[in-house]
Amino acid sequence: MPTDSSRLLVVDHPAVADRLARLRDKDTPTPVFRKLMEELGGFLAYEATRHLPLRDEQVNTPLQVMTAKRIATRPVVAPILRAGLGLLPGFLDVIDDAVVAHLGFYRDPASLKPVAYYANVPDDLAQRSVFLLDPMLATGNSGSAALDALATRGARQMTFISLIAAPEGVKTIADSHPEVRIVTAALDERLNDHAYIVPGLGDAGDRMFGSTSSVPQTASAFGGPELLKSAPSPTPRPHAASRMGPQNSS
Repeated sequence: MPTDSSRLLVVDHPAVADRLARLRDKDTPTPVFRKLMEELGGFLAYEATRHLPLRDEQVNTPLQVMTAKRIATRPVVAPILRAGLGLLPGFLDVIDDAVVAHLGFYRDPASLKPVAYYANVPDDLAQRSVFLLDPMLATGNSGSAALDALATRGARQMTFISLIAAPEGVKTIADSHPEVRIVTAALDERLNDHAYIVPGLGDAGDRMFGSTSSVPQTASAFGGPELLKSAPSPTPRPHAASRMGPQNSS
């Protein structure tokens, strides 16, 4: 399946290849898997943010004043819940003052269509570089829907960061958002009949969190309103004056 190589960067580095090999291993335990994903998030962020615009700033060194370079505008990083959270710590290790947004999508097991369930995104993204995080770019349907959501807030400079991409997912993003750049650690062979990437690494979210399903359940599955009613009420926090004791009037 052809892909537009000008908008696709496969990061080629020995440290990335080695960590990805350990992630793929089905016997890698959850804590190690989580740590490796965080580290790869940093490597990918380093490449994805290479062309962020800079501005000049005067800095006082111990010896003299100089003109230094700073990132011009704080970028926005938006992990797709749940699995995108695994790449977030590594990204923030590289760009520590990035604005963090959150987008919640899951793939319906029957239709394979994305289902949105949460969004917390800045109102105006027109002047910001935006980086979308999702470790597995499989069908590309959830990624495309997330990019649609970001575009409604004005985002124009968007980059999709993934650990592993399938050609089908790359094509979906290229067709729906041809302006978006994709940065990934590997371009795998294909999708199987269940829309899993082959050879892939399985379900990244389940392996990272030690769970057995990536489909969120509603509150009704856990008792719904009755469960919430039975929860103890939060204890009111004392006002600052009462915590500090009597105040002198003089």
